[in-house]
Amino acid sequence: MGFGFRKSFKIAPGVRVNVGSKSIGVSAGVKGLRYSVNSRTGSRVTASIPGTGLSYSASGSRSRKSSAYQRQADINRRQREIEKMNELEQARLAVEAYENTIDRIHSIHIEADDPVNWVKIRSSAAPYNRNLGEIGANEKIAVDKMQNYKPGVLSKLFKQQQSDEQKLREEVLAARENDKQDYQAWERDVRVATKVLEGDIDTYFQVIEEFAPLDDLTEFGSGFEFFCENPKIMEVEFEVNLDSVVPKEQLSLTQTGKLSRKQMPKGKFFDIQQDYVCSCVLRIARDMFALLPLHTVYIHAVDTQLNTATGYFEKVTILSVKLAKGEVNRLNFANIDCSDAIETFEHKMNFKKTKGFEAVDRL
Repeated sequence: MGFGFRKSFKIAPGVRVNVGSKSIGVSAGVKGLRYSVNSRTGSRVTASIPGTGLSYSASGSRSRKSSAYQRQADINRRQREIEKMNELEQARLAVEAYENTIDRIHSIHIEADDPVNWVKIRSSAAPYNRNLGEIGANEKIAVDKMQNYKPGVLSKLFKQQQSDEQKLREEVLAARENDKQDYQAWERDVRVATKVLEGDIDTYFQVIEEFAPLDDLTEFGSGFEFFCENPKIMEVEFEVNLDSVVPKEQLSLTQTGKLSRKQMPKGKFFDIQQDYVCSCVLRIARDMFALLPLHTVYIHAVDTQLNTATGYFEKVTILSVKLAKGEVNRLNFANIDCSDAIETFEHKMNFKKTKGFEAVDRL
């Protein structure tokens, strides 16, 4: 059982101070109406009608527990607001990525490599005439620096002159090695350019490997094989992997900024597939003509499809096209529809808007 105490002091007419073991308070008023403030329980107003037994009491305070609940409610509300903002931002980024993918699919043919001028490379001058005993530009700078070296006061004071001179001699040797590498690179470029212009097919494949002109298309999962027997004609097999390239859902934002996902209509889905394949074909042709002295490029687009007769998935040719350099260079790539453009070349393609690509024979 606990013990406590309570004392009450009258300090003015109708005003009393109440002191307890755990709190202190003040009450004021007249018979039938009193107002009290307590350090523990807060404020309270009590009204009564004398002689009737009727009374009314109202508290003006909030308990500690209520305040804690309110603070937690505020924290939860702010957390929900942050989560909603994060959700809206993620939705915006998802739609942006989707739209960027569609744009890239339709514009692959626009970005192509600049032509390589093999004639200019073959006739380029050597960095320096090594046969006449000349030294390279890097070594000249390093030698001039060494010859013009004058030790300063601090170098003399701390006996750094020998160390500085040794460092300069090492710089001359390093510069000489850099010049040697530049000369060897020039020799190699001239040799490769000569072989390319002479139609050396092995050098063609070496150049394709080193320049890697179609590397950015591998981001879509594409693969390439190159075949060449005639130095003026190149054959390229292009593995398209359509199933992993074109999105199967359309993404958009609702009026409230939330993410909306809808199944892409079949017609639109297959149209995008056709644009992708045709855009890639034109891009491949442009890069091949820019890199090598070819007149004609045959491109065979290959995809994996279900053979309903055997029940197995097989690689089949879905587009085979012959592209001549002059005809390709006449196209205005910024304004063409790639699917329409392919129709102007000799080709084999069986495409239906409701089914997509079907297998064809190669040219």
